[in-house]
Formats: sequence, C-alpha cells, structure tokens
Amino acid sequence: MEESSGSKWSGRPHSKEKGASSHERETEENRTAKRVERNTRGRSRTAAHGECVSKKVECLSEGKGTLTTQLKAQVIYELRHDFKVVDLIQVASIPRSTYYYWMKHQERPDKYKETKEMISLIFHEHKGRYGHRNIQIELGKRGIRLNPKTVLKLMKAIGLTCQVRMKKYRSYRGNAGKVASNVLNRDFTAEKPNQKWVTDVTEFSLFGQKLYLSPVLDLFNSEIIAYTVQSRPTYDLVSTMLDQAFERLDPGEELVLHSDQGWHYQMAKYQKALANRTITQSMSRKGNCLDNAVIENFFGILKTELLYLQEFESIDHFRQELDDYMVYYNQKRMKAKLKNMSPVEYRTHVEQAA
Repeated sequence: MEESSGSKWSGRPHSKEKGASSHERETEENRTAKRVERNTRGRSRTAAHGECVSKKVECLSEGKGTLTTQLKAQVIYELRHDFKVVDLIQVASIPRSTYYYWMKHQERPDKYKETKEMISLIFHEHKGRYGHRNIQIELGKRGIRLNPKTVLKLMKAIGLTCQVRMKKYRSYRGNAGKVASNVLNRDFTAEKPNQKWVTDVTEFSLFGQKLYLSPVLDLFNSEIIAYTVQSRPTYDLVSTMLDQAFERLDPGEELVLHSDQGWHYQMAKYQKALANRTITQSMSRKGNCLDNAVIENFFGILKTELLYLQEFESIDHFRQELDDYMVYYNQKRMKAKLKNMSPVEYRTHVEQAA
C-alpha cells in the first residue's frame, strides 16, 4: 500500500521499495539526512565531538570528494553510537548489505600487519629514499616475498610515498685552457675498480648561501671514491678531491678520468696532475651532458634523496647530513645493476669471488 506524501517515515528506506520514483527516493533521503543532522548537537557529548560528528554527517549526505563505498561504511561505523545505522545507511545511499560486508571485512585480522610494519621500518631506515620496487627487494632479503604491486598497494595504505629530482651547476666558461678529446665515448662500463672514473661539480643553494660539491665516481660499481665540499667553486675544490682520490690508486695504476669541459678541468695544473699519475683525461663534447650521464644521474639521486627530502637547520647541519648520505650511498644503498648490492658490497663481493 502506498503512503501519502505527508506520512511519517516508517523506518525502512523508501528507496528500497519496488517502483519508488527517483523523486520519492531523493525526497526521503533528504528528510532522513535533515533529521540526522538536526539530532547531531543534541546527541553529541562535547562541542568538539559535535563538530566532528557534524562534519562526518555532512560528508555522508553531500558526498564530498571521492568518498568510496568503503569509506562511507567506515564513517557509518564511526557514527553508529550517535545515530541509528539504518538512518545513516540511507543518508549515505549505500545498500545495507554493503555496509555489513565492509564491517565484517574490517574486523578480520590484517594479514599484512607485520609486513606493513617492516615496510615502514625499511622506508624510514632509508629516510624515504626507497620506492616500492627497492622496498620489495629489501623485503625479499628479509624473507618476505611479495609482488611489487602488492608492496605499492601496502605503501599507499600506510601513506608512504617516494620523492623526485632537479638541475645542476654549470662550470663551463668557454675555452679557459686545453680541451681533451672524448676518450670515454659514453662507454660507462668497467671490468674492474679504478679503470674508469667520472667527475663533475654541482651546486646547492640553502639559507641564502651556496655550497659546491666535487665528487669522483668509479664506473665499475658507482662508488664515490672521494669528494670535497666548499662555499666557492675555486680550483682547490677539484684539486683537493683529486689528491684524495689518488690515495686509492696503487703505484703505476692506469685509468681514464672523464669530466665535462668545465674550466677546472681545462687548467694546466689539473691536466699535469693527471699526467703525473699516467691517467688519461677525457672530456664530454661541448654542451652534451649525456656524455657524462652517470655522474649527472648521481647528482639527481643525491638532490632527490637528500636536498629535497629533508629539512635542515643550518649549512653545517646540511654538510653533516651530506657526509652521512655519502656513507649511506656507498655502503648501504642498493642498486639493481649491482645485483641489488651497495657499491661497497658489490666491490667486496667481486674481490672475494676473484
């Protein structure tokens, strides 16, 4: 039997009655939502609680944002002590069975609880530098085998995401000395340590000041052999780094050292320092950063995983974190091309296998 338009709500949503028009369903839902909202203040125990409840009811009734069925069910569950569940279900416009399905699903124990804790541990251990693929590999090392997509899904569930990248300092000032040929010729592979090195200078801007970093990287395992940091990009930024790197070489050991055409590398004293150690100098072609892609990539990783990821209290604090990152990069940060080992781990592994 049909009810008149002025009759009171019977306790069952009219939207479920067979043959109910969309206008009747909308009118009934609006009446239910208004009744729920009217009761919000009276049934709330504190002002803060009342405001929170009001927002949740408004969220349900107006469908703000991308509120999924699962989230609606969660809101209803949280409001169940303040209102009748049947009223909230009608305001949310979801089937009753759907609500109870999600509540039953929620009460099940989370089979990924320990895995989520391990993911969070790895994520924070690496200061947010690892994405889901690296975390999946690290989980495997710790005995947890998961699909990368599952790891990504779990990371999203606990609100963990990775970061991204930026540009570099250009030291080219035209011809300031002698330019060497491109001996490396984009062959970024090396069969043993200290066979091919690459170097460059990059800039950091913090607290209205600038810092310059000059590292040298071994193409065999992407290890940072030596580095210097200064507030000005003077020649000793590079020469000091070079002196530190030479300490890693055995007498008579020969290698190729590649750079761009920055003015430091065109200077006669730089080139003489290389010649004295029988090191072959190589330079990128003018304006072609791809000729030195490996060190460029390192700068991108460094700025992504350190400069843009953390907050620093001062220049000194940044320098300390930079030193810590260099140790982390060499000794702990794994690389896929190194069989998921860090540069130092890979070098040690190769030396032990020889």
